[in-house]
Amino acid sequence: MVLQRRIGEVFDAVVTGSSAKGTWVRVRHPIVEGKLDLRGDSVQVGDRLRVKLTRVDPPKGFIDFVVV
Repeated sequence: MVLQRRIGEVFDAVVTGSSAKGTWVRVRHPIVEGKLDLRGDSVQVGDRLRVKLTRVDPPKGFIDFVVV
C-alpha cells in the first residue's frame, strides 16, 4: 500500500531472480521486490537498473516495474 501513491516514480534496483515465470528486481528505498516487465530487454541476476513503478495491487501482492 505504501507504493500506491508512488506509481510513475523511478528507483535504483538490482535484478534478484529470473525464471520462466518472470524476472524480479529489488528496490532499496523502500525495500520491496517486484516483477520486471522486460519488453525485449535482456538482464541477468545481479544487474543494476533504473526502474519505474507501473502497477501495485496490494490484495494480490503484485508490484510491477519497467526498465527506464
